[in-house]
Order: sequence, then structure tokens, then C-alpha cells
Amino acid sequence: MLTVELISPTGDRTPAKVQGGRCLIGKDTECHVVLSGWRVSRRHAEVFVSNDRLFVRDLESTFGTLVNETRVQEAHPLGHEDTIRIGNHALRAVWRKADGAPGPAATTAEPGAASATARRQVPAPAEAADPAAARADEPVFTPQVDETFRLRRVLHERLIEAFDVRRTDTHRMDDAALRQLTEDLIRDLIQRMGSEIPPQVDRARLLAEVRDEAIGLGPLEPLLADPTVTEIMVNRAEEVFVERGGRLQRWPVNFTSDRAVQGIIERIVTPIGRRIDESSPMVDARLKDGSRVNAVIPPLALKGPSITIRKFSKRKLDSSDLLKFDSASPAMIEFLRVCVEHRKNMIISGGTGSGKTTLLNILSNFIPEGERIVTIEDAAELQLPHSNLVSLEARPANIEGKGSVTIRDLVKNSLRMRPDRVVVGECRGGEALDMLQAMNTGHDGSLTTAHANSPRDMLARLEVMVLMAGMELPVTAIREQVASAVDIIVQQTRFACGTRKVTSIVEVTGVESGKIQLQEVFAFKQTGVDRQGKTQGHFTGRGFMPEFYDQLARIGVPLDPKIFFDGMSEEELSRRAT
Repeated sequence: MLTVELISPTGDRTPAKVQGGRCLIGKDTECHVVLSGWRVSRRHAEVFVSNDRLFVRDLESTFGTLVNETRVQEAHPLGHEDTIRIGNHALRAVWRKADGAPGPAATTAEPGAASATARRQVPAPAEAADPAAARADEPVFTPQVDETFRLRRVLHERLIEAFDVRRTDTHRMDDAALRQLTEDLIRDLIQRMGSEIPPQVDRARLLAEVRDEAIGLGPLEPLLADPTVTEIMVNRAEEVFVERGGRLQRWPVNFTSDRAVQGIIERIVTPIGRRIDESSPMVDARLKDGSRVNAVIPPLALKGPSITIRKFSKRKLDSSDLLKFDSASPAMIEFLRVCVEHRKNMIISGGTGSGKTTLLNILSNFIPEGERIVTIEDAAELQLPHSNLVSLEARPANIEGKGSVTIRDLVKNSLRMRPDRVVVGECRGGEALDMLQAMNTGHDGSLTTAHANSPRDMLARLEVMVLMAGMELPVTAIREQVASAVDIIVQQTRFACGTRKVTSIVEVTGVESGKIQLQEVFAFKQTGVDRQGKTQGHFTGRGFMPEFYDQLARIGVPLDPKIFFDGMSEEELSRRAT
């Protein structure tokens, strides 16, 4: 149970109990805690629980949110005694587990004293996609190293030594036991250091930070809890970038050492049966919430261990979110729904970070209940809501170089599992041939994604990937196979401003004179950018009705042919009519 208490000037407390782990605070009557005052925004801040810890986040309010009189710049951990100030209002938050026990404290700072993390806050970094492109007169960002950071580094090194001396097998311990043992060791180390730790340093917060770095994800924990952060990039221990609102920005956090970064990587990959070492210095993995993780360590990573985390929304997105973010038009969504429901084979094409997997998840929601689905991925990311679902994940080779199970192996095996639909997270190589064969042998309605900058480029890549299967097939045979297997290509694009849109939907109409023929059904026409650099434009139909629409109309399926003219200008409509 999450409780947010409003503290009056006389010290009286008015508690507001919230079901779930999220409490909105602001002037809006729909907020859980409604505050008055000209310095309070409509949706000012939120208090939420993540990974058994309590956080507060400012919702880009005008006058900001303070914790212990220090303005917060990110998702900020809260202790039992921390005071939140919004306008003239003071609040405190308490979270209790289902058994009535208080949730673990992120901090235990004295009221009115700025917390250690808050004291390290610096102004939010400039939101530039390329920090090197910043103006010459802007100061160069340098992470601030304070006394707490030095102590964190010392304690982290001594903690590792303590584990080594005890010869503790941490891999066999459950989470609760490991957490308790780690806290006891850190507490003992802090007591031994005695006067080495200045009196102004918050020892409880120091313990929590060292513990998180030793058995959790350290400085990444608040970033993972912040829903506005979509990607986290650790270039080295002292260099962290995040993506917010589609823009990259340097973030003022750092790790104590490269060893700490590598320890976090190992804690991520070990539970899912992956490994990373000098013989295998690259790995793809996932977090418990499905977020994708890629890690590279020395000798390949020259600056130090590198982590890239692509977060996924905790809420499952649907077609209404495409409209909300202006990623597609209603006509496009209606057409894609018909394509999925009536078992058209589709490929989602796009560049890195363009939103291919997110769109694949949304389109999979259109698959009718009662169909058996088999998903195949390198690292499981898809979250399909269907009951008859089998999720398969590829496996890398073990330390002896054996036991590898590739995407291609899984695609071949899936055809023996009686699937109605085969959904491949991404085609990168020879599995493209097996995917095309599945589409051509009764598994209609299959879906996959691949990297390409346009639908025409997608066809060229498919040809190359089929050749990577090692089959000496003539190009003519490959093109005929592609043309008969693929019905629709959906192009997803990420623009420079960070927005993601469906920019083209094309139908594959066949092969003519040795070339695969495409017909564009919908497109996004960019008209420019606004003053904030946001992409401007509109979605439009191309006035072309796909061949399968005629077939569906003949068997009585209710369809709306007007969607193919949606967004067209009067001039285009009159030209099409003549």
C-alpha cells in the first residue's frame, strides 16, 4: 500500500492511500493527491514504487519538485524521512508491502537535510543528439566526484575482498539472503572505517548505494525506474548517456570502477544462461521486464565495459498509442488490422531504434484468439497477449563452443509445432530462407522484422539473407520466392527529432521482367520541421486498392475502400478520377 501524507504548517498529517504503486500529484482533479496554489502544475509529480523501492519524479513542472529542499532532476529515491516539497506544500511518502512490512528504504536522510544523491545533482545536460556539436562557449560536462563517490569506491573494493575471503558462492544464494549478507558486510566495513567517513556523509545512503552497485544495477536503478528514459548507454564507468524524448543527453552519474560495470553485466546475463568473458566478450540479454541489453567488454571495448539497455514500456502498447503519438493514421491502422486478421504475410522494415519490435507487438494484438502462435527471438522481447503461445529463444555456444541453437534451427523446428502463425523477432541471416518457405507452405499471416531503409532496400536485403543460407539459388528463383511469400512491407522510420512514424506501407504485387513489383498503399509526406525541430507532415493514402481487398469483398467481408484515399488533396483526387 502506497501512502502519501500531506503535512500542514502545524504538523498535522492528511494521508492519501493509493492502490497500486503509483501516485499522481498536482492541481488536476484526476490526480490522487490534489494540491492548490499558483506554483503547482496540473500534473506536477508522481511517487512510484519500482524494484521494491520508492521514487519521486518531477513531471516537467514549471517550478519543480524538491526533496529535502533540493530540486530533483531525475527519478529520485525516497527514504522514510525524506520530505517532498511542491509549491507551498510538504509531503512524505510511505510504502508498505502486502504483509504490512515497510518497503526497504532507499534513504534515511534527516528531515530538511539534502540527501547525498540530491547534493550531487547538477543542472540537466543540454538535450543535444551530438554533444560535440554543442556551442563552443558551453561548458564541457564533467561528472562531479565527491567524498561519497570516493567512499563508494573504497567500500566496493573492500566488499569484493570480503566475499573472496569468505569464498561465498553468491550464485547459489536467493535474492533475499544475498541482499541480507551484503548489507551485513557493508555495515561491518563502515563500522571498521570509523573516522575515515566524515560525519556529514549519510551512512544509510552510502550503504544503499554500495549494495545496489554490488548486487543490483547501481547508478542505473533510478534510470530504469524513470519511465521517461527509453535507452541507457554506458560507454565506460565515468560516461553514461540516456535517451529521453528521442534525444540523447549526458547524464551525471558514474560507477566506481570498470570492475563494478562488469559485475553488473554478469548479474544481468547469468540468470538467463548467457556468459561474458574474454573468449566471448559480446552478449545479448534481457532484464526481467523484457528490456533488451547488449554488453561488450575488453579487449573489444577499448574504453572499458559497455552496456546498452533499450527499455520497453511496462504498459503494453496498442493501436491507440500509434494515434496518440501520431505514428500512423486511422486509415493505416484499419488497413493493417485487416491484413493481420486475414493472414497476410508481413515484414516490418526500419533502421536501428525505429520501433520495429514495438510495432510488431502492436500488430500481433490483431491476431484473433484461437490461433496457435510460435515466437522466435535472439533475446525474448515480444509480449503477446494470446493464450496459445509458445516463445522460443536462441542459445549461444557454451565455453567449449558447443550447444549453439540458432534462429534458423528454431524456425525449422517451429514448423513441426503446428503453428498457425510464426513470428520471428528479427531476420538477420539464413533464417530468412526458412521464413519465406514457411510463408509459402501454409503458415500464412506470419510476421517478422528486418533492418532496411526503404521497402525496395528490404527486398534487396532479403535476397542477400537468402544467399547467406548457403544455398546456390539463382536470383530469379529467390525473387519469385519472395514475391509469392511476402504480401505487405511496412516501413518504420525514426526522424532526427526522435519521433517514430510508419512512413510507407506497400503491397508486393509480383515479378515482372525479373524485378519484384511494389505498389505503395499509404505514405507519410514530410512538409518540414517546426521551431522546436519536430518533423511536420501528414499521412495520405495513395489511391491504390490492394488486390486482396477485391478478393475479400467478393466473399462478403465488410471493408471500407475509402481509406485508400484518406489524406489525399483535391488535386490528387481529381487527377486520380480522370
